[in-house]
Amino acid sequence: MAIGTCLNPKKWNGFVDWKLLILLILFLNVKLVVKIPALLLIYILQPDFRFGFNWKNPRLPLFYLFIIVIACTALLINRDFLDKNYPVVFITGIIFWLLCLLATHQVKLSVDRQATVKIHQTVVLFFIINAVVSAINLLLIIWEIRDINPYLYQGQNQKYFIGTGDYIKGLTFDTSTTNAILNAMGILYFLGRKNYTMLLLCITTFLLTGSNFMNIVMVFLMLLLFLLRSTREQKSFIIIYCMMLIVFVSKISPQNLEYVGKIFKKSFHTESHNEMRQESKVVPVAMKPDTLVQEEKIAKEYLDSLNLNRYAMGIKDKSEESQTQQLTLPKADIHSASYQSIKDPLPQEHPIVRFIHNNRSALPYSSGATEMPDLPGKAMGLKQTAEFLSRHPVKSLAGDGIGNFSSKLAFRTTGLGIAGGFPHSNLYINDDFLSNHLDLYIDFFSRQSGYHSLTNTPFSVYDQMLSEYGLLGLLMLLVFYFGYFLRHYRTLTYGLPLIFLVMIVFFIDYWFEQLSVLVLFELLLYLDIKESMVHKNLP
Repeated sequence: MAIGTCLNPKKWNGFVDWKLLILLILFLNVKLVVKIPALLLIYILQPDFRFGFNWKNPRLPLFYLFIIVIACTALLINRDFLDKNYPVVFITGIIFWLLCLLATHQVKLSVDRQATVKIHQTVVLFFIINAVVSAINLLLIIWEIRDINPYLYQGQNQKYFIGTGDYIKGLTFDTSTTNAILNAMGILYFLGRKNYTMLLLCITTFLLTGSNFMNIVMVFLMLLLFLLRSTREQKSFIIIYCMMLIVFVSKISPQNLEYVGKIFKKSFHTESHNEMRQESKVVPVAMKPDTLVQEEKIAKEYLDSLNLNRYAMGIKDKSEESQTQQLTLPKADIHSASYQSIKDPLPQEHPIVRFIHNNRSALPYSSGATEMPDLPGKAMGLKQTAEFLSRHPVKSLAGDGIGNFSSKLAFRTTGLGIAGGFPHSNLYINDDFLSNHLDLYIDFFSRQSGYHSLTNTPFSVYDQMLSEYGLLGLLMLLVFYFGYFLRHYRTLTYGLPLIFLVMIVFFIDYWFEQLSVLVLFELLLYLDIKESMVHKNLP
């Protein structure tokens, strides 16, 4: 159905699965206090607990069942239950997996019970709403700064500028990376369905998020589709996508290319991590000597006063003053204090810096006791996991246990506010996590914002599976999650590039624990499988 028809309220009821739309909107919200009631509501509206697990033809991916079994096995082997705070951590981890299972079950129910055209229209409406919210995010920024292009605006201590895309969070109110991935799925889905109006809408929203990593991923996938799996018409729109991307990075946000180059240099030892460690570390004012604070304050006030006097006179330099006697209206100087990024840590970063100060003996990298290899943090995280498992072969099979090495839960239970809150009375940090991934993360993220990049986080689904669930966990992911969908590879349409997309983005975060993008991914794959089976007259 055309986008105009979808926007007609009288047509919605017959074309939209309202229960599914409500689930998508609420469950994808970043807040757990919204996700859990959303699931409760959908189970009240559509009560069903027949998951259909069987070995020969499972209705849902057996991965969700097996990963819980592996977690329970690791608990018994590692005897983590002896720590009084760990049972709460373990139960929380199991609840996350159950939430994943309950959500995918409801999504599958909608696909099974509703006509495919109705599900497609629900997806269209979801992306329209997300695009509208994303546009509102941008318009609010423009209204605040009174500048049509916030991607070039350097005022307010570069609050926006290169980081403008971080504020385009969309319907989920999660990170802009989440919004970028959702729209990347939309691009592949609408390209495969030849809905080019919605394709252009998703491309526009995707570009607004300014995700350099996702831009690289999508260029790669689009190139593959162009060469291997597209019609002439689809090739034309792939070219249009590339042209829109070129315009965005060259005219709207050109500093992104420069930023990528800087990240590359910092990541691959053209400049040493350890040489830059001291100059990039940020220290809260409260932890600096009083005399140093006073000297910094005096120097800053003096330099700011010089800038103020010069611009009040409309003078840029002596040669200009000698050339003209006519005063001009002062123009903003991007080199003045208000146009530079804040060097001191933000309030939310203070706990991390204090944590380093109080736990230096257990933090080899962030304390400076051990030299950081000239590698991105992502690569270092995988290296830590491999070295840990080689030193502890007993844990290589079922892993180190939920929340003990590499997961959103492990970061959450530190109480540092890195991945959400946790009850203060039940805070928990495993020693394996403390001296590996936590040390690595806070070493990069206690520095200036130039190091706050996806390339420097140890977050990764593959890392999580290998470290906390062992080789069995990684095998379950590949065979009983991706394998569940890939067994239909001969008949999948847009589903196949979607699988490759998710395989790649699994390198950048703990997406099962995010309880967001995978719900949409699974919905689109269930839908593609259903349609392909009908078209091919398969049982």
